[in-house]
Amino acid sequence: MLLSRRLFVPPFATGLLNYHSVVSEAPAVTPYQTSANPLPYDQLPGDWKKGWSGLYHFWKKDGFHNIHHLMVENYKRFGPIYRETLGTYDSVYIQHPEDAAALFQVEGMHPERLRVQPWYEYRDYRNKRYGVLLKSGEEWRCQRLILNREVLSVAGMSRFLPLLDSVGQDFVRRAYTQVERSGREKWTADLTNELFRFALESVCYVLYGQRLGLLQDYINPESQEFIDSVTVMFHTTSPMLYLPPRFLRFINSPIWKNHVKAWDSIFNHADRCIQGIYSSLKYRTDNTYSGVLSNLLLQDQLPLEDIKASITELMAGGVDTTSMTLQWAMYELARAPSVQERLRSEILAARAASGDDLAMLLKRIPLVKAALKETLRLHPVAITLQRYTERDTVIRNYMIPKGTLVQVGLYAMGQNPDIFPSPQRFAPERWLGNESTHFRGLGFGFGPRQCLGRRIAEMEMQLFLIHILENFKIETNRMVEIGTTFNLILFPSRPIHLTLSPLSLNDTDRHT
Repeated sequence: MLLSRRLFVPPFATGLLNYHSVVSEAPAVTPYQTSANPLPYDQLPGDWKKGWSGLYHFWKKDGFHNIHHLMVENYKRFGPIYRETLGTYDSVYIQHPEDAAALFQVEGMHPERLRVQPWYEYRDYRNKRYGVLLKSGEEWRCQRLILNREVLSVAGMSRFLPLLDSVGQDFVRRAYTQVERSGREKWTADLTNELFRFALESVCYVLYGQRLGLLQDYINPESQEFIDSVTVMFHTTSPMLYLPPRFLRFINSPIWKNHVKAWDSIFNHADRCIQGIYSSLKYRTDNTYSGVLSNLLLQDQLPLEDIKASITELMAGGVDTTSMTLQWAMYELARAPSVQERLRSEILAARAASGDDLAMLLKRIPLVKAALKETLRLHPVAITLQRYTERDTVIRNYMIPKGTLVQVGLYAMGQNPDIFPSPQRFAPERWLGNESTHFRGLGFGFGPRQCLGRRIAEMEMQLFLIHILENFKIETNRMVEIGTTFNLILFPSRPIHLTLSPLSLNDTDRHT
């Protein structure tokens, strides 16, 4: 669940790993060796001298929706490191794993990612608190450690599993209902909205300990408004990454007005959920786990407004990231039926060996996990991973000054044949060999500021694929190529139509 809808953020906390333990991964990749006399920053290749005219040419190339392809072109043109200025952003772009490792080493104790300025502008405009996604400095670190214990610890993960599993089972039941209604013994549809509803139902169950009923035919109008608002929020964010949102606010631009309206709806939806949970705590009579929010309120370690801000960010960011990744995963598996069959065999063996032990089941499905990694390589939710350097550093023999925004091109890395041989081939097994994969699978980020919703998202997607592959064969028109378009995260350029065909009882048992 990637908020890096990406744009999520986290480390592994007390109870899982020590705060600094993630740093121990850094030596696994040796940074690119440089000479003793690095070249100055102003000699970096790239079109960074064009300034605002560069933004005009970027717009002419439909860069707002095509930026990931333009990055690939720039790497081919300038090499593995280049500099670019677009509107208000002056960035250095890298793509090799060893360079990402070098960046990791200078992210500091309080890592800073790209500031999504329209999100800050909205909160300032409405006088709302920043959540942990947007906080910085020591305040970020202290609150992040508290949240880590709740959503990244082993204890937290064990509490989530039954909740996520039940939502996955309900999606399977809904799929069977759609098959029966079709009269054709299969369900063919663009599953975008269905998967969005599944992801929202899952994340809200974990956060609030309550079901929203989104896997029914009838959806509460308030929930549908939230779904629509999340989509609008992301679509209006993208152009404001390069055009100052304060200026658009000043001229009362439709982009700004729609952005504010969308965030208002998101916060209102979260407020209603939070108030319901807060009220129910008064009548709580047992120790049954009732979600992240309830635990945070009972612990009383964070101010209520900070809890509300962080929970809202987790909810808003944890929907498209997982739903879109699952859609791409099903698309790739439908185009690679032999891979699909290998995953199904692994799941059946794991189920037989694990019984009802969900934690053990997830330990026995390395190929399923690899398939999700491979999906995120081909279709990363966020096209770059960003950090501001805490100190001067040398990358690719260029001196990068302290405070520089450096972006790792995740989409470009995944398309690079020097890093991933035959990059267009969907090959999950590439993640299971003896070759090191450190700093190659960065879909959830790295270090203390990697995705806060990472473990929730991973378990949600793994359990979903388990249930789907136990019950259905996934098919699509393999002759139809689906491209990508950028709207803060990567979306399909056209609808993906998938077919779910129930497996016969001779093929496998149904686990619903």
